[in-house]
Amino acid sequence: MLEAIGLSAAESRLYATLVENPRSSADELATHCGVSTLLAARTLAAFARRGLASRLPGRRARYVAVAPDIAIRPLLTRQEEELHQVRTAIHELTMSFRLASRYATHPAEQVEVITGTDNIISRAYALQDSAQTMFRNIDKPPYVMSGHADNVERERRMLKSGIDYRSVYDRESLALPGKLRLIQDSMARGEKARVVAGAAAKMWIADDTLALIPIRNGSYSIDAAFILHQSALLDALIALFELEWRRGLPIRAAPRPTDEPDELTRDLLALLAGGLTDEAIARALGLGLRTVQRRIHAVMRDLNAITRFQAGLAARERGWI
Repeated sequence: MLEAIGLSAAESRLYATLVENPRSSADELATHCGVSTLLAARTLAAFARRGLASRLPGRRARYVAVAPDIAIRPLLTRQEEELHQVRTAIHELTMSFRLASRYATHPAEQVEVITGTDNIISRAYALQDSAQTMFRNIDKPPYVMSGHADNVERERRMLKSGIDYRSVYDRESLALPGKLRLIQDSMARGEKARVVAGAAAKMWIADDTLALIPIRNGSYSIDAAFILHQSALLDALIALFELEWRRGLPIRAAPRPTDEPDELTRDLLALLAGGLTDEAIARALGLGLRTVQRRIHAVMRDLNAITRFQAGLAARERGWI
């Protein structure tokens, strides 16, 4: 409880017990807390030196706790001062680091421009392979690769090696046939996934050291990409990803309950929770629009939900999505 101001877990417990049991001796306090009498005696003596407790007159050493608002406030103030000093030191070191980086790296070396589909794919794979602990990406159309399943094996190897793999999927990407099944398979292997509407930008980030941003031209295709090395630009891109991650709706791979729906209904619920329209869900599942609408109404009836939002919440509570 009081570890944040410098007390150990045992000291916190002994102080709280002394507050509740004034005029306690070391052996009485030890009995209450389940510690040795020697530890209780040493702690009480330390409390007296630090102004947390007072020893009462008498041959047998007994103690009362000093009022917490009086005893603890100086410790809290001291801790806040130390934290302020640490924050100041971090700020100064950060400024020194950025100043040194400014002269060590030419701005032209912080950003590369890659052109051509083959070159973009090659650098994208190399960026993934360079990740040591973390890989973050925002997935949204259009795609430079011929099929969105092209990179599945590489992602599986990364997940198997323990890479922290986080993906934010644009709602538009979930409408692609087979995409949801790939996401669910990756989640079963360890990927963390969320979905947003209108993702800010498509990006891949390896650790905190390298990023790739595809560049789209006016004809809705990708013909170039930026490669960002460590710089203020990369820091801004990482911050943008984290903002998108926080606003995203988690896609949970929950254990399947005994009353779980069939596979098609689970897919429909996941797309529904992602905010897709009936038309987009129909395209993603390869079903007719009326079939999708009938299934949605049936699911809402089964979940006793009036709105789609309520249906999504109820399905998530049951572990269906």
